[in-house]
Amino acid sequence: MLKELGFYRGVNLGGWMSQCDYSAERLDGFVTEPDFERIAAWGFDHVRIPIDYNVIQNEDGSMKEEGLRRIDRALALCEKYGLRAVLDLHKTQGFSFDAAEGEEGFFASEKYQAFFYAVWECFAARYGAMHDRVAFELLNEVTEETYLPAWKRISAECIRRIRALAPDTLILLGSYHHNSARTLEALDAPQDKRVLYNFHCYEPIRFTHQGAHWMEELKNERGLRAEDCGVTEQFFEDFLAPAFAKAEREGTELYCGEYGVIDVVPPEEALKWFRALHAVLERHGVSRAVWSYRQMDFGLSDARLDGVRDELLTLL
Repeated sequence: MLKELGFYRGVNLGGWMSQCDYSAERLDGFVTEPDFERIAAWGFDHVRIPIDYNVIQNEDGSMKEEGLRRIDRALALCEKYGLRAVLDLHKTQGFSFDAAEGEEGFFASEKYQAFFYAVWECFAARYGAMHDRVAFELLNEVTEETYLPAWKRISAECIRRIRALAPDTLILLGSYHHNSARTLEALDAPQDKRVLYNFHCYEPIRFTHQGAHWMEELKNERGLRAEDCGVTEQFFEDFLAPAFAKAEREGTELYCGEYGVIDVVPPEEALKWFRALHAVLERHGVSRAVWSYRQMDFGLSDARLDGVRDELLTLL
């Protein structure tokens, strides 16, 4: 379904409406029309747009029309250049995958949950008619297993509310441990045929996140090669096998919403990782969106990749 609808080979627009300083300069200038044109020319068929709640929602739960108009413009550019879009709520009031952002309480707070539903009811009413080219990803990277019971209840209620307004929109649903493929097994069966499982893949983390300044255990790691970390096609076949089995059992599809290699890794070593993962994703027909288009420590358009980008684009 995803491939047929044009959600097969995508790229994230991370750092644009999420994980940024939220200045007008950033929101209006980090990604512009030439970027959409370039993404389409590179052969991608869709973009994933991470969006933090504060771009589109006030602290009292009301919606910000200025922020919504920014999304409108992004979707208009997608349409102009033949791209589909996944709208990803990257941060909601009371929860972020990044604990440093200080968002707490979502899974126990009816108020925060109501604000979450308000975002998705707004998106469903505003973009539901675009179901052939706009998909919804409910929440980025639920972290703790202890959140799972609440998340299953919240996501089910959110889907019910979306369906009242957008019966045909594709909805992407991930599990805990940062959207791990290994935890999809814990999710319930999809509520309907257009609810699909979402996961992220940065395994082995020791390789893809070596030198990451935000990870205490890896920030001093450098120089690890793909073979040092066991990167092979068989590694990914084994790691993703439970996700493949879960999707087949439930009669749904998989979407890999994020995957990539940090910019401290030499491009030739990064290519080895992409080759191995790409072969497995292609073998199983998994749709995906690479992290990320520009900067964010993983930038696909950054100058460091100029010498290998042509080959890399065949692996995404």
